[in-house]
Amino acid sequence: MLSSAIKSVLHHARYLPLWSALAVIHWRSFDLRSRGLGTTFGVIMRWFPPARRRFDREVSRVFPKMKRSARARLGQEMGRHMGRTLFEIYHDAEFQTQYHKFRTTGPGLAALKEANAAGKGAIIVSGHFGQWEAVRAAVRMHGLESGGVYRPHKNRHYARRIRAEIEAGGKPILATGRAGTKALVRHLRDGGIISILLDEKHAEGVRIPFLGLEAFTSLSAAQLALKYDLPMIPAYGIRIDDGNAFRVEFEAPIPHTDSTTMTRAFNDSLSARIMADPEQWYWMLRRWDWVSG
Repeated sequence: MLSSAIKSVLHHARYLPLWSALAVIHWRSFDLRSRGLGTTFGVIMRWFPPARRRFDREVSRVFPKMKRSARARLGQEMGRHMGRTLFEIYHDAEFQTQYHKFRTTGPGLAALKEANAAGKGAIIVSGHFGQWEAVRAAVRMHGLESGGVYRPHKNRHYARRIRAEIEAGGKPILATGRAGTKALVRHLRDGGIISILLDEKHAEGVRIPFLGLEAFTSLSAAQLALKYDLPMIPAYGIRIDDGNAFRVEFEAPIPHTDSTTMTRAFNDSLSARIMADPEQWYWMLRRWDWVSG
């Protein structure tokens, strides 16, 4: 009982800073509120040592020759982007209605529509890059709907708020785990579309190069695409126009070969996006925790 009470207090305490930041700026316009939380996160990345150290460790793996001052600037820019992304996700119902912000391009969108017209499901793969919810917003803008897969947050306040909001972007929203996987398979077999973020460390995955370093990566998306003959389409919501708009690019479906080759093709695709715009990727994922040093 005492342990449960302590955990509840900790959950409240850890959620309070974000809740406070959102409450303070609630009266401003959507874009100004988004920019305000982005500024807050940029300050955190500059002045909060644990966050800065974690960021420096990950960036130094990929850019070992980058100067400290350049890393500091990159960290602040990443913080600003991620603060805005978090705000938009926490207000996804409103974000999803702002179609004027989304500019779609790429052959993958046509492939998605073709699969849907044929009654087939489809798998959209992306990462914690730019604004990934812009991808599902663009799908909805074109008359379709994509569900999503998420990893439940340990803090129940974050978990409740995030789930409620991302459901506004499309259903079903499925938690990782056995039950979620079964529901995912049913959704795809019924002709549904699902969006999956594939750039988190997956302990049961295989080592596949990502940003030049081997990283444990899940093969599940490719395995499902092969098993049910579905297109696997990389897509990215890239911030443009000072972060107030998004170029949503749907790349051509990854050719069906084998699950490792297909997943490596996605890793290469996302790596190229990150190298072009490193400030738009969330470097705090501990993607290479197995690497010493």
